[in-house]
Amino acid sequence: MADEEPDRLTEKLSPRQKVRLLTGGTTWRTRAEPAVGLTEVVTSDGPAGVRGEAWDERITSVLLPSASALAASWDEQLVAEVGELLAQEARRKGVQVVLAPNLNLHRSPLAGRHFECFSEDPWLVGRVGAALVRGLQSQGVAATAKHFVANDSETGRLTMDVRVDERTLREVCLAPFEAAVDAGVWAVMAGYNRVNGTTLTASPLLARPLKEEWGFDGVVLSDWGALRTAVDTANAALDLAMPGPGGPWDEALAEALAAGQVPQAAIDDKVRRLLLLAQRVGALDGGPASLRRTAPDPSLGRRLLRRAAAAGTVLLDNDGVLPLRAAELSTVAVIGAHAVAPRVQGGGSAGVFPERVVSPLDGIREWLRGRARVVHAAGPDLGAPPVPLDPRNCTDPRSGEPGVLLRLLDADGDELYGEHRRSGRLLEPALRDGAHTVEISALLTPDTGGRWSFGLGGFGRMSLFVDGHRLIDGTFPRATDDPAVVHVQPPGPTAHHTLTAGTPVLVVARRELAPDTGRATVLTAAPPAPPVDTALAEAVAAARSADVAIVVVGTTDGSEAEGHDRTSLALPGHQDDLVRAVAAAAPRTVVVVNSGGPVELPWRSSVGAVLLTWLPGQEAGGALADILFGFVEPGGRLPTTWAGRLDDAPVTATRPVDGVLAYDEGLHVGHRAWLRAGRTPAYWFGHGLGYTTWRYESVDVPEIVSTAREFTVTVRMRNTGERAGREIVQVYLSRPDSEVERPVRWLAGYAAVRAVPGETVVADVTVDGRSLRHWSVEEGNWAAEPGRFTVHVGRSAGDLPLTAPVEVQVREAGRSGGHGQESALCAVTRHD
Repeated sequence: MADEEPDRLTEKLSPRQKVRLLTGGTTWRTRAEPAVGLTEVVTSDGPAGVRGEAWDERITSVLLPSASALAASWDEQLVAEVGELLAQEARRKGVQVVLAPNLNLHRSPLAGRHFECFSEDPWLVGRVGAALVRGLQSQGVAATAKHFVANDSETGRLTMDVRVDERTLREVCLAPFEAAVDAGVWAVMAGYNRVNGTTLTASPLLARPLKEEWGFDGVVLSDWGALRTAVDTANAALDLAMPGPGGPWDEALAEALAAGQVPQAAIDDKVRRLLLLAQRVGALDGGPASLRRTAPDPSLGRRLLRRAAAAGTVLLDNDGVLPLRAAELSTVAVIGAHAVAPRVQGGGSAGVFPERVVSPLDGIREWLRGRARVVHAAGPDLGAPPVPLDPRNCTDPRSGEPGVLLRLLDADGDELYGEHRRSGRLLEPALRDGAHTVEISALLTPDTGGRWSFGLGGFGRMSLFVDGHRLIDGTFPRATDDPAVVHVQPPGPTAHHTLTAGTPVLVVARRELAPDTGRATVLTAAPPAPPVDTALAEAVAAARSADVAIVVVGTTDGSEAEGHDRTSLALPGHQDDLVRAVAAAAPRTVVVVNSGGPVELPWRSSVGAVLLTWLPGQEAGGALADILFGFVEPGGRLPTTWAGRLDDAPVTATRPVDGVLAYDEGLHVGHRAWLRAGRTPAYWFGHGLGYTTWRYESVDVPEIVSTAREFTVTVRMRNTGERAGREIVQVYLSRPDSEVERPVRWLAGYAAVRAVPGETVVADVTVDGRSLRHWSVEEGNWAAEPGRFTVHVGRSAGDLPLTAPVEVQVREAGRSGGHGQESALCAVTRHD
């Protein structure tokens, strides 16, 4: 189909037909228009995997490592391959638009959605995000760059007004989105928040710079429910209101168009963009015939996800303990609740239901099968909320199958519908005419006696009975408009009841349906926590009996999830006490940290090794075992600076004051802020160890470079260790005595090199001339400062042993934007 076809088809539609297309037809679909051969376009959440159109635990999805883990790989080719897998999953489920990547920044370590974002550094976010965009769209599935823009924290995220100066907006907040546009992204999502007083769905930023300067030709869609008004948003270059049907645009936009409040040309442009998107993803007659539902090879997908999880794992510290030699081990102690039930994804709207998860305990046992004994101790309770009922401890009272019974009742209590479900977390129970009450029931057989905790999540009138005992009965009003809370993680009351081990009890929960409260209903239960001293003693005993102790610690859904920011970086519960106790008992202690964002590690200097696995996805345990036993090298480098203590971090604010969140740090985000403050973190941005050592020997740069062209930094280095390895060579720039405010140093390029022991390699790191430019508020354009800059080379923002001066000449660079994201990362010359 010719590119002009969307123009021709737009002309065939009436004003009423055009306006109708600009609001979603369902929660996840756009509207069809048979008159021009347009079918519905299907969207789905996507950063963690492609869930599809339903929140149903029976519909499983491939579960990826978190975005923070993917960025930690510093491997754009790998991220592109993950994007291709994500696209294959989308096609398998009939999805054409994936709502990823999330290009917001790790601005504060307290931000609750760290796991879904890539990095603190705008340049690295742009590189990794562009790679995911290319991978997705190479398979004919649209990527969606979100949440445009400055949506970097969760507190008050629906209404907060971010105040940010123009230069920071351009160089920091908008830069990753410009990189995505340069990569050809087909969709951009406008966030809930305001920037400098204007809500993003009505922001002039959607026109300039997004469409007018950068040349974005795709669709700007609203975050779900973010559109609140009609005329200002239609005139501000928003193209599609989601979800539907209904909403501010349906009738109001047609009336505004008829009254001349919105020009016909603006409507036509929106429709043209929507038709172009449909053409690209195969939803328009005559579009690509190759875009069909395909089933990716499960084994290939698992191998890729295992490789990706290992590539993002960061070895923070190692006192010669890792890698472990399996032949020298007779007993291995694996300790911690996360060892059996790891966090493999973050909480919130992006959640999916994996078919299987390989736990750390599973992965280690598989590696050591037939070679060593593996023992497990859970350690103290994490203090997390009770978890939803699941097939491990309950059965459907009607069928006897593992799981729960879901029934939909009318106002008289008669059953309209019933079905077996696998989980007590039912976010979208099917509705029927006359539906009044959602009921979840299960026969719970406790494996532990004592005082159990029960919870019921939802809104409105709710009740909970255990063997006929009324534990909860009341009305619980909705106190938030946040869709992630209303539809995904509804809060609710808790109660307690004493159970006898091995004796089944009937648990029945009911929630009456009410307007504007969603229908998510969550039934939870948890056994009594063992005494802390007893749990610690059991862990210590296991550690003492073993050759090595592997302690897995991490965050919980209650401490790190969409919809709220953290107030502390401390690990929940008594996990710090657990690590200290095990380390005192076992000279060889490895700690595995399972979190999406930074946490405090106060014991880090007293353990043998610290591995950071992030939220590693469904192949968590296999990837961890590969690293522990030296089959692969931990490939990760930190995409975010980690503080030793929260009080040390220079930028922490996430909570608006009187509705306003001020980005007072300006350009100085992440490692830039640490450098400006003159503080030393626990681990610098870019830090990560491997299983060998490297010596940076020399650096060569051109004497004179131009701001209009890229240049090459040539780094000579040697593998000085005893194993083959991979190193990330990082290049930073600085401008001493600059006439404009700048960061102390800023990331400008990197390259991956590999070498065997004793081998010298030469890495060519490409630096785009854009890295030498800054945004001039006075000129309203990119500007450059001639003179001497300094090139810094090393292995992290805080370890840069090589420097070289470079003289910068100012040259015109064409259009104001452009990051040069297409340039090659590195070429390596080997010297044996």
